[in-house]
Amino acid sequence: MSDRDIKSMTLDELTEVAASLSIPKYRADQIYNWLQIRGAMSYDEMTNLPKDLREKLTELYPIKYCEVELKQVSKIDSTVKYLFRLSDGNFIESVLMKYKYGYTLCISSQVGCKMGCVFCASTKSGCVRNLLPSEMIGQIHAAQRDMNVRVSHVVMMGMGEPLDNFDNAMRFLQLVGDDKGLNLSIRNISLSTCGVVPRIYDLLDRHLQLTLSVSLHAPNDEMRSKVMPINRKYPIAELIKACRIYTKETSRRISFEYAMIKDVNDSDACAYELASLLKGMLCHVNLIPANEIVESSHRRSTNERLERFTSILNSRGINTTVRRSLGSDIDASCGQLRSRHNRETSAKEGN
Repeated sequence: MSDRDIKSMTLDELTEVAASLSIPKYRADQIYNWLQIRGAMSYDEMTNLPKDLREKLTELYPIKYCEVELKQVSKIDSTVKYLFRLSDGNFIESVLMKYKYGYTLCISSQVGCKMGCVFCASTKSGCVRNLLPSEMIGQIHAAQRDMNVRVSHVVMMGMGEPLDNFDNAMRFLQLVGDDKGLNLSIRNISLSTCGVVPRIYDLLDRHLQLTLSVSLHAPNDEMRSKVMPINRKYPIAELIKACRIYTKETSRRISFEYAMIKDVNDSDACAYELASLLKGMLCHVNLIPANEIVESSHRRSTNERLERFTSILNSRGINTTVRRSLGSDIDASCGQLRSRHNRETSAKEGN
């Protein structure tokens, strides 16, 4: 985190900045409110600050922000897919979903991803850089401002691996949960990882009451290593051990994400093996019809296979559901809109 990134600062840190500039403490409170609650993109919006102070802050502490580059709205369920442009010109994606309880925003934690999962569009161009805490919270501000709604739940399951950007992700959680900021309940936040085992233990040490989601996608090392390169570094036995310790010490249920890929990991044998692997753990399996992307030949499982797989797991005592597909008529899975935008931009430049 840059020491000039004012939107990633806590109120205490911002108060120290104010003191260094001989600014009264109440001004720090005002600035923090503008940044963390109102999501100001410019000091010009901070109309209760003196003009000379706004000019000084603009020079010393430029605000990191997200602005809408492209937007798709589903005609089926009103899901909104955003392609956001960052201050440095990079692009990231977020998805706003409406449920009975309110709005959930799926946010990105990196520009791209280095994990290399074969069924994910986010990883195809590699990882450009980590997102700053300000850029993570900026996605919430941008969506709220655009749709004039309040986001009550956040899913860190967009582009990137949150635990590969651990320090910035933890600062984001601190800021978004601050009662002087957006004041979101940490229990309403889900963090998804592909299985960076050491960081799961680090997360455990934080004693956060968030929901941990683990992208599993296969019941054994041979199969998982083919679709998820991270498994070669942290094999299933190490991952499941960490997950069992996590659930035992936090009493928080882990959600295992399992993308159902046709003729790859969706057989009855896979279902029985997965049930054996997770037996006795406080967990839930979320079956996901795999996203079909241009860069991959993998196809989603049939509805019959999904039903059969679910039936086997439930019969073995593993609580299992099929994730409802939202935004099926738009590029609602992570990385797709950015990939399409990059392809179209390259084609235009080629012409």
